[in-house]
Amino acid sequence: MTVVSIAVIGLTAVVLAVQLKAVKGEYGTYMVLGAGLVIFFYALSKIETVLDVLKRVQSLIWIDGMYLEVLMKMIGITYIAEFASGICKDAGFGSLGGQIEMFGKLSILAVSMPVLLALLETIKVFMK
Repeated sequence: MTVVSIAVIGLTAVVLAVQLKAVKGEYGTYMVLGAGLVIFFYALSKIETVLDVLKRVQSLIWIDGMYLEVLMKMIGITYIAEFASGICKDAGFGSLGGQIEMFGKLSILAVSMPVLLALLETIKVFMK
């Protein structure tokens, strides 16, 4: 699938959801949720490609595996939090969506702490 295919899936779901909202509002939300899940799982297959490329980069130049692991965790947290937040906001629960976004940001901060500590230790060595 290409970006065009994904866009068509998304737009089709939105058009159908708008039509279904006139009949029964929650059906539109289910339609958008279903399309979102299809796109989500397709995106997961693309992440596998990114992982393969990052592993090749790691083999070509010396990069501590911890940094790539943290990067992938941050990408995963961001994607999942944005996906869930968007669904909540579309369903009319913006407050819950905002809480999911905040939790995602705090999770990214927590995951990135080892990198921050390594950076501070490197700076400390140069400051002596």
